Amino acid sequence: MANKVTHPILFQGDLKKQGPYFEGWYFKSVSADEKTVLSLIPGISLTAEDPHCFIQYSYVHVGEAPGKELRTGYIRYLLSAFQYNQTPFVLKVGNSFFSETLVSVHLEEDDFRMEGILKLGPFQAIKRTPLPPSIMGFFAYIPNMECYHGVISMNHAVDGTVAFGTKACDFTGGKGYLEKDWGTSFPEEYVWIQCNHFRDEGTSLFFSVAKIPYRGSSFEGFICNFIVDGIEYRFATYNRSKFTLGLLTDDRIEIEVSHASASLTICAEVLHGGALMAPTRQGMDKLIKEGLSGIVTVDFTDQKTGKIYHDVGNVSGIEVVR
Repeated sequence: MANKVTHPILFQGDLKKQGPYFEGWYFKSVSADEKTVLSLIPGISLTAEDPHCFIQYSYVHVGEAPGKELRTGYIRYLLSAFQYNQTPFVLKVGNSFFSETLVSVHLEEDDFRMEGILKLGPFQAIKRTPLPPSIMGFFAYIPNMECYHGVISMNHAVDGTVAFGTKACDFTGGKGYLEKDWGTSFPEEYVWIQCNHFRDEGTSLFFSVAKIPYRGSSFEGFICNFIVDGIEYRFATYNRSKFTLGLLTDDRIEIEVSHASASLTICAEVLHGGALMAPTRQGMDKLIKEGLSGIVTVDFTDQKTGKIYHDVGNVSGIEVVR
């Protein structure tokens, strides 16, 4: 069986444990015209009072003004509806299936129905070695952390069609992103930014900074993965990179990350935010706001080569929790 530490897409938990524990996979898909964004989050929440599995969804469609559609939902299932296979990885929640190559979604909620199949891949994986086995670096080996994070694909192709009610949306030629979280709770405070829809189609960005509890205290930890011209640049607490916060409001973030050989400035603006449920030690009971169609501007300098790069990205995922 594949190593769980180096393969975060695998189920990391144990259904026999009482918890508190959560685990969730974040599948984001964007249509080729960038007018439709769908995020699907299958997962589990284990507490003594309310063990269950779920699929959470966010859907945004931007048509001719004032034609914006925004819908979010949280569909609960009995824990017995959660099934998984590690090799090859396949996850089943209710009647929906998730794998490294396919998403088959079948959801019903009140008068709303979502149904379709999306083909995924190939994945653009991040670089990893035995020392940084995942995006978390050596923190991936530390037991009993509040929240673990995995970036599984910075960028991949999406093909297929999903029907939202009576409207069919074509994702053929689109793009996707895949990450996940697991642990006992989301951080109390954090900022998360993701974008792979820059003017340069090969550019992609992931950034996160959070207040991390550790041994009775806490520290500010951050991770940034930036891919441009086929080269991956990693800025993180664990590789002694620096982080500077210029501006932080509910709708706008300005930050700079740097190390000895490169620097990156990120300006992010939240648009079309929807409500999602996030995990705490008591269960999936914290309401947060996720922007699915934000704008991200990046300015990058490679000190070694002298390369200067500027770009603007659309349909960005952005969360600010404070």
